[in-house]
Amino acid sequence: MTSTQDKITVIYPESDGNPMSDNTKQFRWIVVIKENLEILFNDDPNVFVAGDLLWYPQQGDNKIRQAPDTMVVFGRPKGDRGSYQQWEEGNIPPQVVFEILSPGNRLKEMARKFKFYEQYGVEEYYIFDPDRLDFNGWLRSSDGTLEVIDEPENWMSPRLGIRFELKDGNFMIYRPDGEKFLTSTELAAQVQTERQRAEAAEDRVRELEERLRQLEGDRHN
Repeated sequence: MTSTQDKITVIYPESDGNPMSDNTKQFRWIVVIKENLEILFNDDPNVFVAGDLLWYPQQGDNKIRQAPDTMVVFGRPKGDRGSYQQWEEGNIPPQVVFEILSPGNRLKEMARKFKFYEQYGVEEYYIFDPDRLDFNGWLRSSDGTLEVIDEPENWMSPRLGIRFELKDGNFMIYRPDGEKFLTSTELAAQVQTERQRAEAAEDRVRELEERLRQLEGDRHN
């Protein structure tokens, strides 16, 4: 016999009604981290990266949820999702989470997020305050709790392989190959520069080929 509870269809909203960011500085950092991580793991079909996506860890309860500014899930395929419903994802929680603070963030709100991430399996949790240039991180310990990272300003993420550096009033993130995380504008400029270099190289090849043909022609005359 099917109970009344079994007949109830639980709706998991795709929005919590909160804005993705409060200001341009916060939004810029969210985009930089999310997009550069997308690029970093572009060739791995089983790394899912998302920004401001609601994560529901428990089936049947749409009140327990959180929308990290950026989250990374190893072991899940890329693709569009309206929300991250963990029971539909092999019960794999996001392993790495980033939050970018704004002046509107409250201590109680951040404490609630920390408790959520600790309870539901996040392995690495990073918070960056772009106004105060304050960066902090936590790593899951053997006893299952998130333990503070003593020197996060010079730290390499075990999962991501990226390195954080907070020095001389600048916060920077470096890829495993040593390249710095870039803004969208910087990425576009880099692509344009590489395109120009490729075009110049092609022009040089054509010049050499033409010169070779001329030399061949001179030899046979």
